[in-house]
Amino acid sequence: MGLIFKFGYGAEPQQPISNDKEIEEKPQEESLPENSNLEDFQEFFKGLEVTTKEDDNGDINPISKDILGIWEDDFQKQTKNILSQNIFANNAIEKVIAKSNNATHLKDRYLFNTAVETIGSPSFANNQKSSGRCWIFASSNVFRTQVIKNYNLKDDEFQLSQSYLYFYDKLEKANFFLENIEDTWEEELDSRLIQYLFKDPVGDGGQWDMIVNLVNKYGLVPHEVFPDNSQSTSSSKLNYIVTEKLREFGLKIRELKQQKAADSVIRQFKISAMKTIYKTLALTIGTPPKPTDEFLWEFSDKDSKFKHFKTNASDFYKTHVKYDANSHFSLIHDPRNDYDKLYTVERLNNINGGKPIEYVNTEIDEIKNVAIKMLKDNEPIFFGSDVGKYCDRTSGVLDTTAYDYKSAFDYDLNLNKANRLRTGSSLMTHAMVITAVHLDPITNKPIRWKIENSWGEQSGKKGWFMMTDEWFSEFVFQIVTNRNYVSKKTFDVWKGKQFNTLPYYDPMGSLA
Repeated sequence: MGLIFKFGYGAEPQQPISNDKEIEEKPQEESLPENSNLEDFQEFFKGLEVTTKEDDNGDINPISKDILGIWEDDFQKQTKNILSQNIFANNAIEKVIAKSNNATHLKDRYLFNTAVETIGSPSFANNQKSSGRCWIFASSNVFRTQVIKNYNLKDDEFQLSQSYLYFYDKLEKANFFLENIEDTWEEELDSRLIQYLFKDPVGDGGQWDMIVNLVNKYGLVPHEVFPDNSQSTSSSKLNYIVTEKLREFGLKIRELKQQKAADSVIRQFKISAMKTIYKTLALTIGTPPKPTDEFLWEFSDKDSKFKHFKTNASDFYKTHVKYDANSHFSLIHDPRNDYDKLYTVERLNNINGGKPIEYVNTEIDEIKNVAIKMLKDNEPIFFGSDVGKYCDRTSGVLDTTAYDYKSAFDYDLNLNKANRLRTGSSLMTHAMVITAVHLDPITNKPIRWKIENSWGEQSGKKGWFMMTDEWFSEFVFQIVTNRNYVSKKTFDVWKGKQFNTLPYYDPMGSLA
């Protein structure tokens, strides 16, 4: 999965201060009386075994030998606890709490009545392996659909080069990091911002608008022109090496600024540093073609007709892919913040001077309606979600009702979507592609959605995953669409470019 995170918590919108009464500048001398009536707070204790006053020894740390004895006795009295203890000792938690009944299996079938007609096979060059490149794979799977349709190609014989985008993304992120370090040189080294910048400057993860930046500058090439290798498919050591070197360079830039070195000196240092990063990437990932380097694209279509084109990366994107990434934008569902507004995230990008990250925040039902329109129009959908929640990698099923916490632990997990974002429980961790939906034949409401993943054909149903509509509501945060499928109001919000800027540590800055 694309588990390359940028963690953080969003700030609540400020509430207006009432003018009905004078604002106290000093705390009241007399505090309000404490309400000690337990009955007034019953809702807070819902699902808990309420202790008695006799269990409370009044110490600052209530965990004493006596209270441990009380808790153990209560635990042992419930015979189910002993059975459950034995089961958990020999099995993974998710295996124990997974539901296994006819209703669950019936609901989680791979059956869909509304699907895109053309989509590349998840079995062909579609395994990110031990890397966090899911966003590159998801966007490549959307792009390649257009090429397959344009040239009548076989689903299982064409893919775009993920390593090509990966190489240039790494190179651009390194430069973006150095520019940010120069821009913030007056900040204390141990400040929250500087620590954030130094933490993960060239992580594998990314966002849709970063893809737009890359294809605008570098274009696209077929997979055979620049295929994956050992380093692009297992990226942790390469990331470590590049990150460590960038940290060295970052500290030197700060020192140069502090010593009042001329701008020309600092610029020459950054160019020299970037040459070192380029060499490291070329040694490990390979030397990709430049955007204008010509190559010969050869293929046979479904009718066994041989064709060839002399092209380059920029031309291949414009002439052969024919997908206008610039006209596509992200809808997000972030219940913490106001809907029908445009958001961006501070200091989040891959290309210095590139287009910013852009999110139009809207209701989840509107996102689903847009997605259904796209699928009916044969448009696959790039989307971002928190894939680690309620996920069975073996079956490929994402279903919030497929796990029974209540029977095992006597409680459910009750955080709602907004509070999961506020507390760091949930954020976008993985990008995939929605390719189908099953609509209830009576109500026409969505029941489940089909997903093309990038974990290889050994995961899920030969690379396909399925999410229930309930899972969509809780753990999908983003889809990418265009003006053809959204309301005029939503489109105008995006075109208006009236940004509300979220802080760099906000969970909406997470990189799938």
